[in-house]
Amino acid sequence: MTVIFASRPNVYTGSPLDRAAEKRDDEAWVAAALADSGSLFAPVWRARNLMRGKAEGKPEAVFLTHETADAVRMAGGGWALLGLLGGVPLFTVDVSAADDPMPLLPEGMGEFVDLRAVPGLLDGEEASIMAHARGLMHWRSRHRFCGVCGAACEARSAGHVMVCTGCNTQHFPRTDPAVIMLVFKGDRALLGHSARFPGSNMYSTLAGFVEPGESLEEAVAREVLEESGVRVGRVRYHSSQPWPFPASIMLGFYAEATSEEITIDPKELVDARWFTRAQLRNPRDHGFALPRGDSIASRLIADWIAAG
Repeated sequence: MTVIFASRPNVYTGSPLDRAAEKRDDEAWVAAALADSGSLFAPVWRARNLMRGKAEGKPEAVFLTHETADAVRMAGGGWALLGLLGGVPLFTVDVSAADDPMPLLPEGMGEFVDLRAVPGLLDGEEASIMAHARGLMHWRSRHRFCGVCGAACEARSAGHVMVCTGCNTQHFPRTDPAVIMLVFKGDRALLGHSARFPGSNMYSTLAGFVEPGESLEEAVAREVLEESGVRVGRVRYHSSQPWPFPASIMLGFYAEATSEEITIDPKELVDARWFTRAQLRNPRDHGFALPRGDSIASRLIADWIAAG
């Protein structure tokens, strides 16, 4: 199998932050950073990030200054240290308790937008930071109580650990590993039309979550066989992408098929087909669409086409 390297970084990667993990347990430093007039805050409201310029097609992140963040911090949501942006402390704060967060902010601060609504339009570093904030606050909102004893949890380590007030169990941010793979045989690639997108004609790479006690390569082979009935041999890594929708890390691979007959799992796929490179270069001419440009699926397909 020819090794196909990633042509460029995936969306939501390339964060400019120094995550400053060594500072998280320094309570005095964290308290001083929270009080520092130069610190910045990236608010999250019900899994949406604060942006301006969406209507003009030029969205950009809005980070609040210490002064403008006072009202949202007073709303009582969880917060966490994201890291240092050019040496400046940057926190995220959850304002989801407010039915409408905009009155908490000065006029002209933009709007709260789902990251998926602006694919490929954001500055790459800003997209990475906002994905980081979204993912961390999602975890915080889902781990308010201990999964061991059921008691309430308290945030520690600058928002990166939830500690049970009952049994003292420590809970850390959860990221679910998922494999996503372009299966190919010769000059054809296998793509599926997911049952999750009934109103679309999009065909994409196959994907699935890694199970306990399973290697990544084994997960690739199992998921492809379960969803399409196709068997694969050699598996090669391509790249990864954080995908905080809500809490995954996508691990991208190429897998070389050893069989061609397709037998779909109707619970997962409506259809699956083999496509030539020529068809993938002009999907509209052949009556189908490819994945959105901010996805690793799109990158896997594009890099495979370019290698032919």
